[in-house]
Amino acid sequence: MSYRPTLPSHIRPRPSSGLGLRNSNPSASTNTNTQASALQSRIAEKKVELESLRQLRDLSAGLAAQMQQLEEKLATLGTGTEAVAAVMGNWNQVLRAVFMASAKIPKPSNDGEEVEEAETIPLPQTLVRIPIQQAEAMQKEAEAAQTAGE
Repeated sequence: MSYRPTLPSHIRPRPSSGLGLRNSNPSASTNTNTQASALQSRIAEKKVELESLRQLRDLSAGLAAQMQQLEEKLATLGTGTEAVAAVMGNWNQVLRAVFMASAKIPKPSNDGEEVEEAETIPLPQTLVRIPIQQAEAMQKEAEAAQTAGE
């Protein structure tokens, strides 16, 4: 005796409905038309769903690209923050050097004679030197080139 499994009702093959045969029964053709229109509407729904999924895919790709750009900008911001932190760390030493240099400058008093003496006492060397002559020369060259170009 061979074992034959019984399938659940929703998996069992249904007897052929005779779709390929011409049936003179009008209710059968109406049933076929109803099934066909239901199938067509389901196909239309799936097409709409597919289009929505494509749009979602495209939008997700755009979002991924924006996130990549954001990551790059944040990396740049992190590097810039480290540079700013290094500069701010050096300010304490700069201010200490300025204080030490200014401590050596004689302070004038309220007497008129000492004020005149203070003016004759040479000041210490400047801590920062800005090459003004070079900047003026470059500005004059740029203006000359601009007037020659017009």
